[in-house]
Amino acid sequence: MSSWSALKPFHVPITKVSPRAPLTIGGLGCASVAAVGIWRLCLKRSTPAPAFASLSTVSLPSKKEAVKTEKAPAALGPYSQAIKSNNLLFVSGVLGLIPETGKFISESVEDQTEQVLKNMGEILKAGGSDYSLVVKTTIMLADLKDFKKVNEIYAKYFPAPFPARSTYQVAALPLDAKIEIECIAELAQKHEA
Repeated sequence: MSSWSALKPFHVPITKVSPRAPLTIGGLGCASVAAVGIWRLCLKRSTPAPAFASLSTVSLPSKKEAVKTEKAPAALGPYSQAIKSNNLLFVSGVLGLIPETGKFISESVEDQTEQVLKNMGEILKAGGSDYSLVVKTTIMLADLKDFKKVNEIYAKYFPAPFPARSTYQVAALPLDAKIEIECIAELAQKHEA
């Protein structure tokens, strides 16, 4: 209950909530709801509102938009190639498949990495972004010994400052791929003329 003690001076009723479930109402944080309640109460009484700091921000629900391009391999299951939301583009894991055939370019990790990044570039472009706006990548490798080979190819696509990145060796990848990469990018800002 100590986290809610700051509301006591404002005579805000405190609701006992399970410590495992955060108290939110309609997507707004409890402190924001309490602040609006205090403001309305002061308007009714014609008294000045007490000074307080906002503990959270309120934003409208995000619009989620799927991105799809024929210039990259189709999703292999019930997911999108990418999703636009809140000025960000979330690109699903991309494999080194040739878009027209759905087959791997070759069995080599170098060729698959090159094709993964070409495919990712097409998805970024279709979503209104590019490599310079990528802020985070996750690389999944069938064999971590391929790390150096992948880095050499990866560095050709991403300009400095390089995105944050995680790289993992995984037990298996879809279709026995050697590599899969996913990313998060900012959307390009539209400039008005």
